[in-house]
Amino acid sequence: MDYADARRRMVDGQLRPNKVNDPRLLEAVRDLPRERFLPPALRARAYVDEDVALPGGRAMMEPMVIARLVQLLEARPGERVLVVGAGTGYGAAVLARIGAAVTAVEEDGALAAIAREAFAECLPPAAIHLTDRLPSDGAAFDAVLVEGEVPAVPEAVSGLLAEGGRLATVVGAGRRNGVAVLGRRIGGAFTVSPVFDCAVSALPGFAAPARFVF
Repeated sequence: MDYADARRRMVDGQLRPNKVNDPRLLEAVRDLPRERFLPPALRARAYVDEDVALPGGRAMMEPMVIARLVQLLEARPGERVLVVGAGTGYGAAVLARIGAAVTAVEEDGALAAIAREAFAECLPPAAIHLTDRLPSDGAAFDAVLVEGEVPAVPEAVSGLLAEGGRLATVVGAGRRNGVAVLGRRIGGAFTVSPVFDCAVSALPGFAAPARFVF
């Protein structure tokens, strides 16, 4: 498979027609080998316009949605960016390619291993700090990407935003009919605004508690 050609087709056929227009972002996704962030048996599906199911019930988010979420963050070179639920690391790698200082959080050891190998192949050494838990050292981030659908923006995550910080994720009820949102911390308050409809896989660990139905 000609992956370089598949990347060009992804940019021209999936991203540009769907309001992805940041030149730095387009250059990053055009150059970054998305297939390296999948197990070998799944690499032929790297550029399809839908989520790619991963081992353990997780998924790599479809190209258009992850690109639009990254674009919402408007991350600038040198800004500190946190990626929660980083999976195999593609979203974190895109942010690193546009110059952000990225911390990626992924609890699943098998997915983190794929991410670690892909980072080593595609990025300069130490471009991304990969960990299995949220920072607890009082760190404040300029931007946060929660990579998957959640029932609401977790306070434990939004609380890590610095003043003026931005957060992008997908909010939904686990039925693949979510809404991409942009959150901002301004004047100490955190507010969230809907941006576009999308369908992505839920991020485990943030599910709403079950309720009895009579």
